[in-house]
Amino acid sequence: MIADFDLAAFVAATLAEDMGVGGDVTSAAVIPAEARLTAVMDSRDAVVVAGLPLAAAFFRALDADCAIEALVAEGAAVPAGTDLMRITGNARALLTAERSALNTVQHLTGIATMTRSYVDAIAGTGAVLLDTRKTLPGLRLLEKYAVRMGGATNHRMRLDDGVMIKDNHIAVVGGVGPAVRAAKAAGLTGVVVEVDTLEQIPPALEAGADRLLLDNMGPDMLRAAVAIIAGRVPTEASGGVNLSTIRAIAQTGVTYISVGRITQSAPAADIGLDYA
Repeated sequence: MIADFDLAAFVAATLAEDMGVGGDVTSAAVIPAEARLTAVMDSRDAVVVAGLPLAAAFFRALDADCAIEALVAEGAAVPAGTDLMRITGNARALLTAERSALNTVQHLTGIATMTRSYVDAIAGTGAVLLDTRKTLPGLRLLEKYAVRMGGATNHRMRLDDGVMIKDNHIAVVGGVGPAVRAAKAAGLTGVVVEVDTLEQIPPALEAGADRLLLDNMGPDMLRAAVAIIAGRVPTEASGGVNLSTIRAIAQTGVTYISVGRITQSAPAADIGLDYA
């Protein structure tokens, strides 16, 4: 489902965290070993769905023979009250896996839902929404998957997945030009460099930058930057972008807009598992 993601290890570690040494003592005491359960996972919010295949993996890890029916597709926008998945199997196993499955779907669906609101806000402008590396440790691949389900595009996954010269790199080496030239001399391609003033743009271009990250610029300054760059390289607006400002930013003509809050600040969706 997600390239380079060890789903089995994630499921095992998450269940181990929740079950501890003694397992689900409540279900073991209250529920007969042979009892069966049919339950429906449903959303109490209007959401963009992400994470149902992961939820299924949690249930199957504890009951390999359980029957699971996904009732909506990943990435689907659904209204409040929508049934997302039906599960039938051993009651103890399904109740033990419930919280791990729900936590994962709630978190990823929350990200996909917020992402879609940003994508919708810039519809028709031509700008592309990107995520960032502002993700929870250990959950980056999952969170970036949820971003894709929300309709945005992933920025670099890791530090080795692209060259991005930021303000602190520039400060250490003494300027935009020297930083870009050093990256180029090292044989690196696709060099993205952050600029926060219009004066930094010409030396960045002259040194061979492949993309300019226009950091913390308002719409007027972004339009000026886009005019100076004149299509020679793609542009990316970043810094302080929110839902109320993103459309004005997109209308300046930038190629990309990167938004950290879609992974960093998305609230969990209200999704439950109810006896059917």
